[in-house]
Amino acid sequence: MVEAGRRPTIRDIAREVGISKASVSFALNGRPGVSAETRAAVLDAAKRLGWHPSSAARGLSEARARAVGLVVARPPELLQAEPFFAALIAGLESALSPLGIGLTLTLVGDVREESEVHRRWWAERRVDGVVVIDVRARDPRLPVLREIGLPAVVFGSHAKVDGIPSLRVDDRAPATAALTHLVERGHRRIARVGGPAGLASTRSRASAFRRASEQLTGQTGTDVSADYTPEGGVRAVRELLALPEPPSAVLFDNDVMAVAAISACLRDGLRVPDDLAVVAWDDSLMCRLTCPGVSALGRDVVGDAGRAARMLVRATEGEDVADEPMSERVLVVRESS
Repeated sequence: MVEAGRRPTIRDIAREVGISKASVSFALNGRPGVSAETRAAVLDAAKRLGWHPSSAARGLSEARARAVGLVVARPPELLQAEPFFAALIAGLESALSPLGIGLTLTLVGDVREESEVHRRWWAERRVDGVVVIDVRARDPRLPVLREIGLPAVVFGSHAKVDGIPSLRVDDRAPATAALTHLVERGHRRIARVGGPAGLASTRSRASAFRRASEQLTGQTGTDVSADYTPEGGVRAVRELLALPEPPSAVLFDNDVMAVAAISACLRDGLRVPDDLAVVAWDDSLMCRLTCPGVSALGRDVVGDAGRAARMLVRATEGEDVADEPMSERVLVVRESS
């Protein structure tokens, strides 16, 4: 028996079965040198005593950390407001936790600081690999990851990343779906509120929006940048509505800006969707609970994050991992449009 409050050890299992600690170690690690009967007795005793392997000891023996990292270069207040991050972390954990792999998360000020974290984690054997989000144009993190040899997976790339597997994104179909929906409801002056200008996703969506707008309305469409925050969404929609020819519909790059903009419009006496129709590029519980409900381009963030985590685990084990497509975005039509 093990005293209350004390973590059981290999020594306790050895005492329980009546064999040496070395034999217990052989049995637990599947190594030759013990009989099948002894191995079964050891595993049974370990289960009864509630023994689990030490992650620190296992990491030393395997030269692995049994953890992967996620560095987020965004302000804490944005993480608090953005449902995407909760879904991302839930998806990563859903795949990692059953494998006994931890998720190490930290916030930094910018991507160069993120690269320093990557260097430190790899040097200190803190993680076996990292998930990279928010890819930039000419992203400085990617050559650093290749230089130090840290296994990585890019979550949401818009172009092939040499030497690093990615979940790839195509923004053309969702942009076309959103604008087709708005055009079918009589809208011709359609604007877009994008995310931070430095993100590759912002540029890709801008290009997809412009192409779809030209094809469906004969106009390039008005495009302004914001910062994914509620305040940014409100500033952007008021800027658009102050134009000599304001839009009758707006596509927002995330759900937070869309919901905040709708609230501001309602407070200003506008009717949604009669005076302004709204579609969000991201879907979330926020879009479903808001009144009016927000039309949105939804995708399976949790499922995608789980796939990214499994891709990363395979990469940390030395497997050659190929790119995979991100899940398809599907337009969910609600009252806002």
